[in-house]
Amino acid sequence: MTETQATVDSVLAMLRAQPHDEEQLEQLALEAHLLPVGELVYLLESRPETEAAVLFRVLDKDRALGVFESLPSHHQAELISALRTPQVAEIIGDLDPDDRAALLDELPASVAERLMHGLDADERAMTTTVLGYPRHAIGRYMSPEVLTLLPTLTVREAMAHVRAHAEEPETVYLLPVVDGSRTLLGVVGLRRLLVADEEALVGDIAHEAVRARATDDREDAARRFFGAKLLAMPIVDSEDRLVGIVTVDDAIDILEQENTEDSARTSGSEPLRRAYLSTPIIGIVRSRIVWLLVLAISAILTVQVLEVFEDRLDQVVILALFIPLLTGTGGNTGNQAATTVTRALAVGEVRVRDLPRVVWQELRVGATLGAVLGALGFLVSGLVYGWAIGTVMGLTLLSICTMAAIVGGLMPLVAKRVGADPAVFSNPFISTFCDATGLIIYFTIATAVLGL
Repeated sequence: MTETQATVDSVLAMLRAQPHDEEQLEQLALEAHLLPVGELVYLLESRPETEAAVLFRVLDKDRALGVFESLPSHHQAELISALRTPQVAEIIGDLDPDDRAALLDELPASVAERLMHGLDADERAMTTTVLGYPRHAIGRYMSPEVLTLLPTLTVREAMAHVRAHAEEPETVYLLPVVDGSRTLLGVVGLRRLLVADEEALVGDIAHEAVRARATDDREDAARRFFGAKLLAMPIVDSEDRLVGIVTVDDAIDILEQENTEDSARTSGSEPLRRAYLSTPIIGIVRSRIVWLLVLAISAILTVQVLEVFEDRLDQVVILALFIPLLTGTGGNTGNQAATTVTRALAVGEVRVRDLPRVVWQELRVGATLGAVLGALGFLVSGLVYGWAIGTVMGLTLLSICTMAAIVGGLMPLVAKRVGADPAVFSNPFISTFCDATGLIIYFTIATAVLGL
């Protein structure tokens, strides 16, 4: 057992011991001080609210701030609800405006209002600015604290300005260049300032800025951020006036949230709002049950199709043996296509207007896959069950793979077009659709080939 693990076990034992006297709390504080921030974050996320509150309360202010900033906003809200101490008010005042806004979203209105009143006027104004944007807009994730430069400054004057104000903004690695009305003219990197001629004007060394509007979708802006390989990106309003800046840690958080959400919905569930081990059983059940009910109802289509073709199954019982193979192949083919297109949409490789090209691409891919699998199915089933059955299997696999690939590629684009989450239209619904449609194709081909 490592020293860190032994300390974690000791902390857990002390947290479980109820109630806590002063001596126990002092010992807990000493043990907690030995743990890295990552372990403390894990403990706070995975323990019940009362134990997490006790652990957080014994941390010194600097360590508490570092841990608090690393927690998801819903865990921060739970801690605040459990603590209600002056230490919390101080920590909230030290948060960046965007992190503070995310936290206030999770709190009851009365608690959020009380915390807002505890902020100074400047911090309250910046937080209100961030809260004024829609929840999924990139403006919700920006910091309004930005160090800007005027284009008429010399490099020497600009460096003096940066040194004088370096502690105030969230980042100084990318410096927006603005005019008197805060219209964004360009950006200049700190490295560029350091190596430039001291008498050169900032406006002469600045370059065009990759920017986003504050109302842009957060995922689209974050993808653009990483596509341009940025450390920070200026955020502007509808008139190109600078209103804030998004840093790389904000962009990472956005994509992590989006990927978590897409992953959960692709597998037919809703994302958990807190750590898995600390989520109540009813919370996990609630995240899964709705999708299971929807899919169960959708699967009735498959049962109805089988009922329609029941007489064909009675005539050639062997057809029933291949149903799991065909439905599984169709579902898997559709899911592969949907996953590929959903990712391509997310990273900007495909747009809704590319729908005809995507359909043509997946038609060819599906037909090729179907030809390979169909040839194999024709050979194997033909040798074992006769060439008539082999022909049915070969033609069905060719048709199902082609159909499933087209549908799988089409669904995410349709979802994007109507404003829905492409992940929702992916694996669960595609599997159900391909099952029912695939069976119709299967029995139609069997009827024609076998003369049923």
